[in-house]
Amino acid sequence: MSAKKTAVVTGAAGFLGSHLTDRLLAEGYRVIGMDNLITGNVRNIEHLAGNPDYDFIKHDVTKFIFLPGKVDLIFHFASPASPIDYLQIPIQTLKVSSLGTHNALGLAKEKGATFLIASTSECYGDPLEHPQKETYWGNVNPIGPRGCYDEAKRFAEAMTMAYHRAHGVDTKIVRIFNTYGPRMRLEDGRVVPAFIGQALQGRPLTVFGDGSQTRSFCYVSDLIDGIYRLSQSGYHEPVNIGNPREMTVLEFAMAILKHTGVDLPVIHKELPTDDPKVRQPDITLARKLLGWEPKVDFEEGITRTIAYFREFLAIKS
Repeated sequence: MSAKKTAVVTGAAGFLGSHLTDRLLAEGYRVIGMDNLITGNVRNIEHLAGNPDYDFIKHDVTKFIFLPGKVDLIFHFASPASPIDYLQIPIQTLKVSSLGTHNALGLAKEKGATFLIASTSECYGDPLEHPQKETYWGNVNPIGPRGCYDEAKRFAEAMTMAYHRAHGVDTKIVRIFNTYGPRMRLEDGRVVPAFIGQALQGRPLTVFGDGSQTRSFCYVSDLIDGIYRLSQSGYHEPVNIGNPREMTVLEFAMAILKHTGVDLPVIHKELPTDDPKVRQPDITLARKLLGWEPKVDFEEGITRTIAYFREFLAIKS
């Protein structure tokens, strides 16, 4: 019997789930990964093949989860996370954050495990408060095209707090802001892989609206560090993890052209319905509670990310 603690990661073959798995293994955990591979990719975890401390189970967490043996920590990261995905599969998006969260919380209750859910800054919707603090309740359109994701995550937070209050489950909620880095999907519709992919393939960069809407980009290793610290804390209410360095989408497009060394036009298309006009985390709580703040600056992070996509495209071709 292994003396190591066991962590379960749902959405384990996704961008964040795979990086979280790497961190947990580095911290000495045994990790069980689950993914139905609707949006995840085994390429993200192929480097773990043969690792005696890692097991992968192909499973849809909207179905009952059974695992033998002890489980100490559950990270529920299963969910489509890009607009392209959740607009194409809205019902699955709703189910994984409702039924899937219920099943994962049930497993945590059965095992006496700590539970951490990956929530999102999309809980704030198109915010009327800027920057966004955890105390802000949000401005979300429940019946708009993005509602399947935004409201699913808001429901998942409510379910998580209900299990904490009703059953005493040790729960944590992380609200994740825009994150980027290696292992993102090239065609997932989010602005970082979209702009990098277009630049590296010699295509015009597509900016929605006039590009004045803002985003705040956090490098993946910083995000995972914040999430890990939160998992080890005794705090139960939502915590923002993200980089407060804010930039417009048009500024970001110009930065990608600069760092890829290409000269390409920027074309504008109609802004999608309910697209947030601003997005910037207030990370005062994370600094105070976790002693956390981002360390990787934008230039370093985007250079690493572009290098990953160059290599990916070279292999793909």
